[in-house]
Amino acid sequence: MIGIITYISVLERTKEIGILRSIGASRRDIARVFNAETLIVGLAAGLMGILVTVLLNIPITLLVRRLTGIPYLTSLLPAFSGAVLVAISMLLTLVAGLIPSRIASGKDPVVALRSE
Repeated sequence: MIGIITYISVLERTKEIGILRSIGASRRDIARVFNAETLIVGLAAGLMGILVTVLLNIPITLLVRRLTGIPYLTSLLPAFSGAVLVAISMLLTLVAGLIPSRIASGKDPVVALRSE
């Protein structure tokens, strides 16, 4: 899904790509813009996933305590595991955004400026 969203972003921002290329941005600069966007999306998605997990641990802990009768039972997400999950999320979104970023960086500035 991230790859499709990034590809649609490339298609919608063709004019912007043409303007950036015409004022001197290299192909690498254009690719970096889209790669940075996918990394930010991955970071946001990973952090939202961690937040949802932490918030869901509260009612899950209460439910398990009630069902088992063990008052000191606690469900939690270790910080290192959360950080690894966010890193995996960022890596997966970066990989998914590589092809659309290459498509964006390969656009001819003249053709990109003509499109509407």
